[in-house]
Amino acid sequence: MSSWERYIKHFVSYLKIERGLAENSIFAYQNDVIKLSDFSISKNIEPKFLTYENLQEFISELYDLGLSARSQARIISGIKQFFGFLILEEEIKIDPSEMLEMPRIGRKLPEILSIEEIDQLINAIDMSKAESHRNKAILETLYSCGLRVSELVDLKFSQLYFEEGFVRVIGKGNKERLVPVSESVEHEIGIYNDHVRRHQIVQKGNENIVFLNRRGAKLTRVMIFTIIKDLAKSIGLNKTISPHTFRHSFATHMIEGGANLRAIQEMLGHESITTTEIYTHLDQRFLREAIISYHPRNMK
Repeated sequence: MSSWERYIKHFVSYLKIERGLAENSIFAYQNDVIKLSDFSISKNIEPKFLTYENLQEFISELYDLGLSARSQARIISGIKQFFGFLILEEEIKIDPSEMLEMPRIGRKLPEILSIEEIDQLINAIDMSKAESHRNKAILETLYSCGLRVSELVDLKFSQLYFEEGFVRVIGKGNKERLVPVSESVEHEIGIYNDHVRRHQIVQKGNENIVFLNRRGAKLTRVMIFTIIKDLAKSIGLNKTISPHTFRHSFATHMIEGGANLRAIQEMLGHESITTTEIYTHLDQRFLREAIISYHPRNMK
């Protein structure tokens, strides 16, 4: 058993026996510390040697992934509880989390959709219209794969590896990454292709593009924004959302569901000053298992 596993086990016992917390609270605190342990293990830092700067870097990564201020605050609270426990146990003398500030809940951060709101948006698609199957496939792909809007409109059939369970995405700077794909995405793209796409007259140069407009050409980014805003209006959703909202929601739901932080960063193709080269070579089988296990779309 590693030092992190041992400390987390003792921390859970402390919360249960000495603090008498409810199971849900214990589970939430445990998940928060596991996220910190994933970050620390990747940097070969033992719990005793974590510094305030290390914790700031960890919180910065959560922010970069689009995690809401409220979720960040909850994780920081869990971390403070953990270091309070280490102080009580005399494992450490100085609490590195003492100076961590809670994010202001009111500050402007990306909007996050709940799983229910995403379901409402998808269910609001008028299936009697010609573009309905396409739009449903678009929303499923945005949310289930966490794609940028530019990656979505440029998506090609030659990038779909459904038998292997992946989509090859061309991201910023023409960097490629493999994104695990859920059965719901494969299903909706299959229906769209069978019922709509293959019956269209396709403009020259767009033969390999997955999502087309009614004129047989590649969709624009503006069109994706319009589709989403019209659906939001139809259900009376009082949030300012965009295609990127689905990407932020994907990251938030996965992280809050317990998925590994590194797997999410690799999945998003996310780059920041806190991301080092070692994290870009995670095993693809591990990534697929992490995404498929924790994404809400695969837990029905």
